[in-house]
Amino acid sequence: MTSAADQALAQGVLALADDELILGHRNSEWTGHGPILEEDIAFTNLALDEVGHAQLWYRLAAELLGEDPDAQPDRWVFFRGQDEYRNLRLVELPRGDWAFSMLRQYLFDALERVRLQALADAGEARVRAVSAKIAREEAYHLRHTAAWVRRLGKGTEESRRRMQAALEAIWPHTSQMFAPVFEDSALDLQPPAVLQEAWEGLVRPHLAGSGLMVPAMAESAVAGREVHTPHLGGLLSEMQQVARTEAEASW
Repeated sequence: MTSAADQALAQGVLALADDELILGHRNSEWTGHGPILEEDIAFTNLALDEVGHAQLWYRLAAELLGEDPDAQPDRWVFFRGQDEYRNLRLVELPRGDWAFSMLRQYLFDALERVRLQALADAGEARVRAVSAKIAREEAYHLRHTAAWVRRLGKGTEESRRRMQAALEAIWPHTSQMFAPVFEDSALDLQPPAVLQEAWEGLVRPHLAGSGLMVPAMAESAVAGREVHTPHLGGLLSEMQQVARTEAEASW
């Protein structure tokens, strides 16, 4: 029988998995459309990494709940409705232009840097192991996206204008990133204010050094992860179409 502690832990792990999956799906929409061939390949690989990280979290959630880790992740991905997903609203927003997608990825990568480090250092043992594995790959993601933010922000007048517009569109969604992930707040390890301070300490100097005007942090309109934008429904409809058409198929 699954303990209450494992159930609470699993719900937080599912939220982390949903973040990775939905962002990976959004980034995959750039495949074949990147600004240069090398980056088309690089960003596609980055999207695949995010989906792979989601798989690690889904498998752990299944194990925590006593479910089949080989089958349950697919059921969570393809047969949950919008109201059952627990991802951040930031990751479900449409891909926008290249500046928008790259900046969103950078801000999310910075969040993962500070959250995964805390979980890898002092989290529950099973969460610690997955966090440490993902953190190694995320270190590359952050270097890559930070370089693109600097490149676009310090590039042409047009590239800086697009980056600034992306920042102003994305920033109001960032405050939700610091809401507790786990039902048992003790599992988050870092109070929201501490996590936010660490994240802002990482991103604000880089954004400013890239020639961008950083807005003030806005209050999140919705504290939890259960309320989504209308964009998630369309994304899930596309992502789940084949599986739902052949629900009994064995792949």
